[in-house]
Amino acid sequence: MRMKNKIAIVVGAGQSPGEGSSVGNGRATAMTFAREGAKVLSIDRTLSAAAETAALIKKAGGVAEAFEANVTKEAEMKAMVEDAMQRWGRIDVLHYNVGVSLAGGDKNPLEITEEAFDNVNAINLRGFIMAVKHTLPIMRKQQSGVILSISSVAAIAADYPLVAYRTSKAGMIAFTEQIARQNADVGVRANVILPGLMDTPMAVDTRAREWGKSRAEVAAARDARVPLRHKMGTAWDVANACLFLASDEANFITGVALAVDGGATLRGGG
Repeated sequence: MRMKNKIAIVVGAGQSPGEGSSVGNGRATAMTFAREGAKVLSIDRTLSAAAETAALIKKAGGVAEAFEANVTKEAEMKAMVEDAMQRWGRIDVLHYNVGVSLAGGDKNPLEITEEAFDNVNAINLRGFIMAVKHTLPIMRKQQSGVILSISSVAAIAADYPLVAYRTSKAGMIAFTEQIARQNADVGVRANVILPGLMDTPMAVDTRAREWGKSRAEVAAARDARVPLRHKMGTAWDVANACLFLASDEANFITGVALAVDGGATLRGGG
């Protein structure tokens, strides 16, 4: 019960469609928070996806409610925060787990369009900023709270080919550092996780559809690129890192960008 009595908003708690048994980062984290005692507000752009995660939590004996919100609409980020406050009267954790790349039209620097760039950044970065904008005053008043988000090792990998995803995810790191430093005096912590190659519907199934390949073929190619055991991580690896940073065990940690990547970003790793 490492999150007993805590209230957590998990933005992106549904997941992309996919084959097999892989679970998305947002769903895994929402379920992990609830398992450890948190009351979870499950957020997704479709109510059915948010409700599916909430139902899984309730089935396991946890507490969760679903809320539909589009991260590209500031008013809906504000409404999400208001809903959590009306239900439970405080917010201990804001976890932003929303991201899009290929499905948002992302391309290399010579092919990117204005529309695709704006779309990816609106979802990945601006939505995060707007969610924090409306949560932060509550946490400052409480003089406690955790702001946690999912960036990507793509943010620090110079050879990553897609421009909008890389720049938006790098922006999340910079914004997290800003929030951490400017709110440390009131006890609000902010940290960001950088997943590497993960076996999730968003990462694997989206690429399989875009590239016209089988899921198994895409997964095998990704596995081969991971230094640690030549095997991608799972959403549960990300969820466990989120649990640590959201819990009181990380009480003296703020402004950190934690790579969960199987050693992919080690210096000299090639």
